[in-house]
Parts: sequence; C-alpha cells; structure tokens
Amino acid sequence: MTENHKRLIIITGAAGTGKTTVSQYLHQHFGVCRVLTHTTRPPRQNERNGKDYYFETEASFFENHFVEYVRYSGHLYGSSEEGLKRALAEHDQACLVLDTKGAESYLRRFPELMQILYLTVPDNKELRTRMQARGDSATALQQRLESKEYIRDLKLSQMLRSKVTVLINDDWAVTKTKLAQFMATITV
Repeated sequence: MTENHKRLIIITGAAGTGKTTVSQYLHQHFGVCRVLTHTTRPPRQNERNGKDYYFETEASFFENHFVEYVRYSGHLYGSSEEGLKRALAEHDQACLVLDTKGAESYLRRFPELMQILYLTVPDNKELRTRMQARGDSATALQQRLESKEYIRDLKLSQMLRSKVTVLINDDWAVTKTKLAQFMATITV
C-alpha cells in the first residue's frame, strides 16, 4: 500500500461543502476509486448499502478494523483498513470523504499516500441550504450545525495545512476546472 505511485485523496471540510459531489466527480471523470466508509446513521432517501456507505448497526460497526472512526451528530462513521487496501489494490488512486479529524489520522498513518482537498464555502447560509436540500430533518440539521465537529470542520487545522489544497466550492464550473488542475498535479 505504500508504493510510490499510489495516491489517496482525502476530501474533507464541513458538512454541506460538497465532499460527496466532488468524490463522485473524481470517480466519473478521472476514474478515482471511492473508498467506502461505514456509518450507523440511517440511509437518506437515495442512498444504498454498499454503494454510498456500509450502513451498520452499533454492534456490527465494531466488527471492522478501523483506521479512524468518530461519533458525529449521534452516529458512528469510520473507514476500515480492509476498504482502503481493497481500493488501492485495484486502483492507483482512491478517494475518501472524511471529517478533518479523520484526515489528520490518515496523514499521521499514511503521509506518503496523502493528497488532501479541503472544501469550503464562504457563505454559511449556503451550507445550511445545501444540507436542507439533502433531506435531513430540521432537528438533525440543527443538531449538526450546533455540533462541535461541524464547527471544527469549518476551519482548516494547523496539521493539515502542510499537505492541503484548499478549494472554494461555491461555483461548480470553477470547481471542476480546479479539480482538473489538482488531478494534473498528482497524476503519475
């Protein structure tokens, strides 16, 4: 997993900044494999187990071998060693959507693999609008906006600054251009 040509792109930032959208775009347009993560939160309307996440119970969640996991807004989220190894065995480039704390865990453990995209949106009202559009309940949305994790992820940590590309994701056409530039810099 530490071969020089392998790349793990971590996509991080606050909820609503477009991490999943960017991950899907990298997969569709650049062939970057998405490393699936595990969660105990219920699936949203169009999400499927094994495609969007591995949806777990509290008990089944801990049957996995995690590089990192976190409780966020009352639910567990984590990425397993097996999922990462599987993705990088089949592809030279994989991406993983994580909160900033998870990104730090990966940077400590796999610094030679890492490329980090930190997504941000300058208007916090836009983040709220995006999260409402996902179909989260008003209660869940308010809990997320008030959580210490959400507040933490609104800012780039000192640790991540050394290895990060910041991407302001408020104009999708501009974002796609910046993603193409980013991919050109890390392509082997």
